[in-house]
Formats: sequence, C-alpha cells, structure tokens
Amino acid sequence: AVAVLFGFLGAAGKLSKHRAARLLADIYTTVVRSLPELLVILLLYFSVASSAERLLKHFGLVAETFQFSSFWAAIIALAFVCGAFMTEVLRSAFLAVPSGQVEAAISIGMPRHKIFSRIVLPQMMRHAVPGMGNLWLSITKESAIISVLGSFSELLYTGYRAAAGTKQYIFFYGLTALLFLAITLVSTLVIGRIEHRLNRGHH
Repeated sequence: AVAVLFGFLGAAGKLSKHRAARLLADIYTTVVRSLPELLVILLLYFSVASSAERLLKHFGLVAETFQFSSFWAAIIALAFVCGAFMTEVLRSAFLAVPSGQVEAAISIGMPRHKIFSRIVLPQMMRHAVPGMGNLWLSITKESAIISVLGSFSELLYTGYRAAAGTKQYIFFYGLTALLFLAITLVSTLVIGRIEHRLNRGHH
C-alpha cells in the first residue's frame, strides 16, 4: 500500500506539466532502479531515519528518547524501493487510457476529480494490475532483505534461527520455502481474480 502511494506520487510527477516535478520524479526512479535494493534500504534505514530523528530532536518536536519504529522504517524503505518501479507501471497505465475519453468528459463539464475516479482510474487499473501483481510478488520475497537490519523476525530469519538452533536445516529451510510458496500461490490466485474482474467486457 505504501509502495502504491509512492508510485502514484512518482507517476504524477513524471506526468506533471511542471519541470521541477518531472525532474524530481526522474531522479527518484533513475537512482533507485540503478542501485542495489539492499544498499538503498540500508541507506534509508541507517542514514535518513537517524538524520530525521536528530532533526526532530534538535527542534524540540519529539522527546530525547524518541526513536522511529524499526518495523515502519523497514516498511517505508522497502516501499520506497518498490515505489520507483510502481511509478513506471502506473505511468504507463495512465498513458494507456484513451485521451479522447478525457477530452469528452471535459467538454461536458465533468469535474476533474470525477474524470479521474470514473473514467481514468478504472481503465488505468485494468492496465496496471498485472504489473502491480508482479511487484507485489517481488516485494513479498524481498521482505527477507530486512533481516540484515537485525531488528526483525521475518519469515526467512525465523527459519534460519530455528534451523541453527535445532540443526534441522533441511526441515526448517524446506518449511520456510513452502510458506513462501504458499504466500505466492495465494497471491497469484487473488491477482488473477482481480485481473479477471477488471477485464470484464474487454475479452
């Protein structure tokens, strides 16, 4: 959900008439997609989060003992990375909506927010869902990366600790693989149902 928010902001920037917004969006997608995902997450987690904490404390906006939630810092870091790819998915989906329909809605005086909610968004999502589904599956697996931050007992790290503690490596790593597979299969089924629903009348 947070990655979708980053994606919408990035896509809005890339499609904006303002040069500064387009430049910021281009920098965001280019830099994030060029660097290893683990490196971006480490930079955000250890540099941006700690700098923001110091800034908030300096201005007296929070207590001296304040710390960002490690869980949410990791979520936002993952979403920030995924959001760069989501930006391109949503931008392409927006451009796939026939411009003539938008022009027709403007000509009859339909408000901008209704044009987006009733005409653009439903058609846009039909084109975006396959790409969004792939990114969902990708970020689900990449969530294992956050184990390097040392503050989490996510699925892979939990499997590792269980295997190391019991020396039953095949069993616990196998169980971890089955759980990831189950998540992927359920996700694939749900994504397929959503695609089928959005494509009604377009076959």
